[in-house]
Amino acid sequence: MLRALIIDDEPLAHEVILHHLRQHQDIHIVGQCFSTTEALKWLAAQQTDLLLLDINMPGLSGIELLKVLANCPQVIIISAYQQYALQGYELDVTDYLLKPVSAERLLQALDKVRRRANELTKNVTDNIVLKVDREKRKFKLDTISLFEAYGNYVKVWQGKDVTLVNSTLKLMLQHLPKQQFAQIHKSYIVNKTHIVAADKECVRLSSDKTIKVGKSFKSALPELM
Repeated sequence: MLRALIIDDEPLAHEVILHHLRQHQDIHIVGQCFSTTEALKWLAAQQTDLLLLDINMPGLSGIELLKVLANCPQVIIISAYQQYALQGYELDVTDYLLKPVSAERLLQALDKVRRRANELTKNVTDNIVLKVDREKRKFKLDTISLFEAYGNYVKVWQGKDVTLVNSTLKLMLQHLPKQQFAQIHKSYIVNKTHIVAADKECVRLSSDKTIKVGKSFKSALPELM
């Protein structure tokens, strides 16, 4: 199931998109916003997998909205204006559709969304694909000892080396194999195979990094070793 947010200042555009999406049972509309200001407030409090986004709107345009989002989900732009297509693709949108959008064209775009979503979990037992700046990078799970929340980003620790990726810890947890990774604190997910010692308060990793265990996660400690 992919969560989608519609952002368009025209109520009729919402109706058209909703009509076409009735054919796609795996797409769940979690919200509808009629301005970029409303969308920013929504995205600050909730998460989605996909934005169905118009360009020309009062206040910030759709392109400007994408530029200010620190952790952007997949995006399908649906616009009456073709001239913004290049800017859209430079911002790594999944697809760019012209109004009036047809059911067939939206189907093609959603298939692209599904393929991209599957990339994150493809071969998840061995690798995970994460976004670093504007490029996608593959990480071997066995080499990762720790995921650490860092604002709207996550630090990926491989030994003493760290990479900042565009994600949240909550989203990361959804795509990691539970038999290998466990959350032990609101800010930390550890690779169980990298734990070399543990007590009631902390775990020590193969990199000699010591991580405090959060109170609400202590009941899971016996399963970590």
